[in-house]
Amino acid sequence: MTELTMTEKAAVLPGEQAQALLESLSDWGELMTIIQHGGSVFEFKGPFPKGRLGHGYFNLAAGKSGFQGHLALKLIHEIRFQESLRGGRESYAFVFCDADSEPVFKVFLGRDEEGSLFADQVNSFQQLKESALANTTLTGVAS
Repeated sequence: MTELTMTEKAAVLPGEQAQALLESLSDWGELMTIIQHGGSVFEFKGPFPKGRLGHGYFNLAAGKSGFQGHLALKLIHEIRFQESLRGGRESYAFVFCDADSEPVFKVFLGRDEEGSLFADQVNSFQQLKESALANTTLTGVAS
């Protein structure tokens, strides 16, 4: 992982791709979703729930328990690909941002019991990033 220079292009998906990405993430396995609001940080570790459109929202359904909610996808302006070191370890996340470039929520790749990233998730993340850099659409992406 390297930091971008001023001449490098950042990998970003347009907000219109949010639903396709979220639908894909429900098949990735263990992930961590983070929401920061009002000085608080909310974390959910587990599979990203499946969702469907209804009443103007992308409704996340986790069943009887787990992460659930209602996402206003029309307010997602872009999705950034974040690669960084956290606690000395590689970290990858999709950052869903609003029109003011503020993060609405983040979905981090998961880790196994030893703290290692899941290789298949890293591969899928990198494939999506390369696709975004090539300005192609998010369709038919395998997890």
